[in-house]
Amino acid sequence: MAKIVKNTTFPGLLDMLMPHSCKGCGRLGAVVCDRCKKHITDCNFDICPECKRKKTGKKLKNCPDCKDLPPVIAVGEREGLLAELIHEYKYSATRAIHEILAEILAEKIPEELKGAYLVPLPTSTAHIRERGFDHIYLIAKKLAKMKGYRVVRLLVREKNTVQVGADHKARVKQAEGAFRVDERVLIEKDATYILLDDVWTTGASMKAATKKLREAGARKIVIVVLAVSG
Repeated sequence: MAKIVKNTTFPGLLDMLMPHSCKGCGRLGAVVCDRCKKHITDCNFDICPECKRKKTGKKLKNCPDCKDLPPVIAVGEREGLLAELIHEYKYSATRAIHEILAEILAEKIPEELKGAYLVPLPTSTAHIRERGFDHIYLIAKKLAKMKGYRVVRLLVREKNTVQVGADHKARVKQAEGAFRVDERVLIEKDATYILLDDVWTTGASMKAATKKLREAGARKIVIVVLAVSG
């Protein structure tokens, strides 16, 4: 993956010399202007990513048809401007986008989760080397600062198999044994753990990570993702 000069050297100076233009409307001044960001956060996405059925009741309730799945909060479907932001952040290494994505998530997460532990899903070492940063951890740090969460790297990646392009069966197989809980971190049974990732595709990684957290003693888990694919 090629490095982009604007994103890797003296970002403050370059922002003055080469200001960002909004990815949504093209207006100069920000990666995403307030109007376009509001268009994303105003999305009322209430579809269960697992069974694709419309959820009822509060967002933090489990889907009635997927009782073993923790509550899932998603900003929206992986389409339009939201999809473009995620793609550019992940595959063009546009580091500045992490702040916008964190702001979008902050708008969607209810205040009742204040004080929770934020657990970023571990990124493969190959992708960290390609981008020059851990894209989920970067969002987690910004989001934690905004919402008063505590970031804890509770999960450790055991396998570095890349899931991009894999079908559902392959993703499930790859996710099995992909994570373990860091035994040095104490699980607080009464604490809430927010499991954070960028995109829910098949849910295989999130379900595998949830299983490991539950086995370690976590009782309250909420899944948060930026987008649901497909």
